[in-house]
Amino acid sequence: MAKGSRDRQQRAREKIAQLRAAEARRRRRRLWLAGAAVAVVVIGAVLGITLGLTGGSGTGSASGAGSASASPLRLAPLSTLGKLQPAPAAGALGPEHVPVPAAAALAGTTTAVTGHSVNGIGCDSAEQTLFHIHAHLAIFVNGSARQIPAAIGIPGAQAQATAQGPFIASGTCFYWLHTHAADGIIHIESPVRRAYTLGDFFDEWGQPLGPSQVGPAAGHVVALYNGQVYQGNPRNIPLTAHAQIQLEVGTPLIAPQPISFPSGL
Repeated sequence: MAKGSRDRQQRAREKIAQLRAAEARRRRRRLWLAGAAVAVVVIGAVLGITLGLTGGSGTGSASGAGSASASPLRLAPLSTLGKLQPAPAAGALGPEHVPVPAAAALAGTTTAVTGHSVNGIGCDSAEQTLFHIHAHLAIFVNGSARQIPAAIGIPGAQAQATAQGPFIASGTCFYWLHTHAADGIIHIESPVRRAYTLGDFFDEWGQPLGPSQVGPAAGHVVALYNGQVYQGNPRNIPLTAHAQIQLEVGTPLIAPQPISFPSGL
């Protein structure tokens, strides 16, 4: 193997290792924060019981104390769809240790999106990890799988060769939503904490998404979210940590094809 090829593979392996190490650090920090939150809840409960026993009262209403929670998703059981076809065999593991569908890409990545802001989402020279989570997207058209290509959200992408296939390690800039491999993993790497949706991702991709279209594929769209039927415009599906999203255009409908998120994702 040529030295240049070995160097590229080594850089790709180092990039993947860095991503996994950073995710492990973030996981430890989240566990610490979760423990602190539990302590706060326990203290609050004790104070509430104390006030109740002593007859104390606050000056504001409990309902107005200030936490507006997100509206719950409208989900229905899979049984509402009737008979589903079994999911096809998963493809070979890619560079992120997630199966890559042995199928054609739904659409390419050559669009007019070349670095300008999209829906308030910027494109920075380096990946931003203040808010860093991952979701998985699978797409079927008339029962056949389609790949979500690597390099969505990475203009000027440069692929590094790995033993498991190409991995996008660099580019002109990185949008806060992007893909490094053709395995359906959407990286949400943002300098701000905010809600992101599947519509944001498709807008970055430069592809249409709605109740009757997914990229160039037109027809009735069924959306699955974590193994249930999402009822609403697929553009509004939230990209949350380890969300498993499946879009199906036309028939037959395919049963959910969940993945296991490896360590570091």
